[in-house]
Amino acid sequence: MCIQMRSLINKIRPKATVSVLRLNGVIGSGGRLRGGALNDAALAPMIERAFRKGKPKAVALAINSPGGSPVQSSLIGARIRRLAQETDTPVYAFCEDVAASGGYWLATAADYIYVDENSVIGSIGVISASFGFHELMARQGVERRVHTAGKDKSLLDPFRPERASDVKRLKALQTVIHQNFIDQVKSRRGEKLAGDDLFSGDIWVGQQGVDAGLADGIAHLVPKMKELFGKDVKFNLHGQRVSWLQRLGIGTASDVINGIEDRALWSRYGL
Repeated sequence: MCIQMRSLINKIRPKATVSVLRLNGVIGSGGRLRGGALNDAALAPMIERAFRKGKPKAVALAINSPGGSPVQSSLIGARIRRLAQETDTPVYAFCEDVAASGGYWLATAADYIYVDENSVIGSIGVISASFGFHELMARQGVERRVHTAGKDKSLLDPFRPERASDVKRLKALQTVIHQNFIDQVKSRRGEKLAGDDLFSGDIWVGQQGVDAGLADGIAHLVPKMKELFGKDVKFNLHGQRVSWLQRLGIGTASDVINGIEDRALWSRYGL
């Protein structure tokens, strides 16, 4: 009778749930939603549901991102931390192909970070890339006319020769953002980090990242969550919505341009 009663109680008792928050893609501004970019405005409702719907035992971040906007990375990470604290919910990050630059910033929003043996993580730095067209314009007889109020209003104009003062100003801005990134990693990883030589923009693969203190171990999402919360744990997936046009592979001209930019980001990590 006791065995039957225990079996009945186990069937009635609600299973532990883990919210799986999939963060897949380049981190961009609100204007790049249609290309699947991650940004705080679009993700806010999804993140809110992940923490509050069904009172989950934990939130698992499935991250696959080469980075992108430092502002959006910061906003998304801060939202995850705020909700984790408000709901007293532990957060686990699972890095897939790559969690680099802003993608690693997102991972630091978790209490624990896990990687696959082949995951690329790190790239704690800041990059800015552009093109210069002034020589091409000169050959084509095209004259550039720009009128500004403020000598630095046309900073880093790609249609005129690069100025040393512009580069100096850009590097000063990058230094501030880089330091903010470093502060974020140090505040979240603390004494786990293996020294201060981790912030050069270099990347690590799998166990290298664990040894450097950037991750806590080699593990995959489902088996790790079952290990921690029981074999009967239930997973609630929260992912980005894709329009029917995207499902059919139909996009606008801006989608094509964004896709080229995104591909350039992924290609830095051999993907």
